[in-house]
Amino acid sequence: MLGVVDRNMKFLYVLPGWEGSSSNSRVLRDAMRNNRQDAFVVPQGKYYLVDAGYTNGPGFLAPFQSTRCHLKEWVASQQQPQTSKELYNLRHSRARNVVERTFGLWKKKWAILRVQSFFDIKDQVTKVKVTVTYG
Repeated sequence: MLGVVDRNMKFLYVLPGWEGSSSNSRVLRDAMRNNRQDAFVVPQGKYYLVDAGYTNGPGFLAPFQSTRCHLKEWVASQQQPQTSKELYNLRHSRARNVVERTFGLWKKKWAILRVQSFFDIKDQVTKVKVTVTYG
């Protein structure tokens, strides 16, 4: 599944139906196909943060490879970033943490999301609209 989340933990786009073993880039390419009725489109001049499974490209910012970036490493060592790449990765990781928290909350609330589904949804789901309310 591909899920795009904003900084307020709201889903902007969801593409279900892909196996967990599918490459991230392949799923994203499929979501952005022009001939999809529900294609994912990155607004001109905007960027989405992506994890290390993706590459930098128009509209997408990934962390630097082979550079420390995990928040736990920084907290445990109580060190400051030494290079601009480490600083970028630290800030990238903090911002992306919203995505991890969002998926964690959804998995906590709905147990079916915690395990792989064996239902064929390709014929049953054509477009999914997700509405999240917070109270």
